[in-house]
Amino acid sequence: MSNDVAHKSWWQIFEVVFGLPFLLAIALQWFVPISLSRGFITPARIPAGAILVVAGISFVILARREFARHAQPTDPGLPTSKVIFTGVFSISRNPLYLGGVFALAGVSLLFDLPWGLILLIPSMVACHYILIAPEEAYLAARFGEQYRAYTATVQRWVGRK
Repeated sequence: MSNDVAHKSWWQIFEVVFGLPFLLAIALQWFVPISLSRGFITPARIPAGAILVVAGISFVILARREFARHAQPTDPGLPTSKVIFTGVFSISRNPLYLGGVFALAGVSLLFDLPWGLILLIPSMVACHYILIAPEEAYLAARFGEQYRAYTATVQRWVGRK
């Protein structure tokens, strides 16, 4: 891997930071089952899960299309040559991670997997320190004022400032 990248280790990827805890959630559900299907959440669980899955997949597709449109890699181990601030990046600085979180939360709701929702919290904290912070430092160092102007207008997860 190049020295001019945000992530230098093989494990600094979404699939490890979120995937391993999600696999642990499945194992925990098997050995220590808990359920969301009680009370008022039961009728809302399936439609809410489906909406989150569709929203998550949409964010990922739109982000990947924007990367392709600007000829930028999605692999965090490859250098980037420009800041993308159009399309879905105009409302989220991290639409791939956001989409993944939505999709995993949706799957957790659809399949009554509370451990998936519980372990999303430490995964998101790990995502901040392992994935997002190094990416932000890399982009700030590489693109300076252009990146700072972008961060001044678009939230890290979702929304405009």
